[in-house]
Amino acid sequence: MMGASMILAVGAGGFVGAVLRFLIATFVQKQSGLLFPVGTLSVNVLGSFIIGFLALYFENVIAPHQKALLVTGLLGALTTFSTFSLESVTMLQEGLWSRALLNIGLNVTLCVSATVGGMLLFKKIYG
Repeated sequence: MMGASMILAVGAGGFVGAVLRFLIATFVQKQSGLLFPVGTLSVNVLGSFIIGFLALYFENVIAPHQKALLVTGLLGALTTFSTFSLESVTMLQEGLWSRALLNIGLNVTLCVSATVGGMLLFKKIYG
C-alpha cells in the first residue's frame, strides 16, 4: 500500500540522490580534467554497486520504507543505470542470456537514440 510515509520516503531519498549525483559527478569531472564524461560514469558505476548490495540486503530484510528511501528514491535519483544493471545481472544469473543481451542492447541503443532524437527535435523547433 502506498501511503504518505512511503511517498515521503521516496521523495527524501530522491532529494539526497539528486544532490549527491550533482556533487559527485561535478567533483569527479573537474578532478579528472577529461572530456569523457567520467563524472556521469562514476555515479552510474557507484549506483550499480550500491543497488547490487542493497538488492541482496533487502532479500533478507523486509523494510519497504527503507527500500523506497534508498533504492527507489536515492538510487533512482542518483542513477537509473543501477536498476538497468541489476535487471541485466538478474537475467544473466537466471540463464536468460538472450533476454539479458536484448535488454542491454535495447537500453543502450534506444536511450542513445532517444537522446539524439530529442536533440534533433529541439533543433528543428528552436533551430
